[in-house]
Amino acid sequence: MSADSAIELLARRDRLLVAAGLGAITALGWVYLVYFAAGMDGMSGGMQAAAMPALMPWDTSDLLLMFVMWAVMMAAMMTPSAAPMILLYAAISRKTKSEIKPVAHCGAFASGYLVVWTGFSAVATVLQWALEQAALLSPVMVATSPYLGGGLLIAAGLYQMTPLKNVCLQHCRSPVHFLAGRWRKGATGAFRTGLHHGLYCLGCCWALMLLLFVGGVMNLLWIAALAALVLLEKIIPRGDLLGRASGSLLVLGGLWLIVQT
Repeated sequence: MSADSAIELLARRDRLLVAAGLGAITALGWVYLVYFAAGMDGMSGGMQAAAMPALMPWDTSDLLLMFVMWAVMMAAMMTPSAAPMILLYAAISRKTKSEIKPVAHCGAFASGYLVVWTGFSAVATVLQWALEQAALLSPVMVATSPYLGGGLLIAAGLYQMTPLKNVCLQHCRSPVHFLAGRWRKGATGAFRTGLHHGLYCLGCCWALMLLLFVGGVMNLLWIAALAALVLLEKIIPRGDLLGRASGSLLVLGGLWLIVQT
């Protein structure tokens, strides 16, 4: 077997291992979300209010529970959309002689990416607390005000059509170009590159994630729909057009929600 063939076989093995790891993260995240949502559905209204206390101070366990929920949800939603970038990183790492642990470095890259979304989860947890204390969020984590829901839809829709959204989306849609300009050696370099990718992804998708407060933070169909939109924007031809079209629909939906009040 030639050296090139051996490297190709190793690269294929690396991609399979990395794909399996990403699939496991996504699957475990969804298992957790289904379990969490089922627990909420099984409660009576009074028990839900006790579990997610609106208009009551959160203690440390409440804060931790909500933060973990958001962090797991972001990992389950965003890992599939990052998979093409991470798999390409795995392929390039194996063929770069300076990288002797390509799978481990892919783990560092993915960790950097998820750190960004974990930071977003912390912000979302604080925002959820603030909305609950203002009586703008129900005990089952759905906006109670049509003005809040409509405003979030309109804001997210308008952001879908901004130049900043487009710049961030283009970086996410062009993994070769992104890695060519930001490749760093070693595990630390991989982590930093993952952070950079995560920041672009956050810039692309943060407004869409806030729509969880509109459709329901634990509405599994709504979570799946948003995750699918994020993925399709990044992988289909002219996903940027899908982003702008979805933005128009979101604006119209927000206006309709407000007008109905």
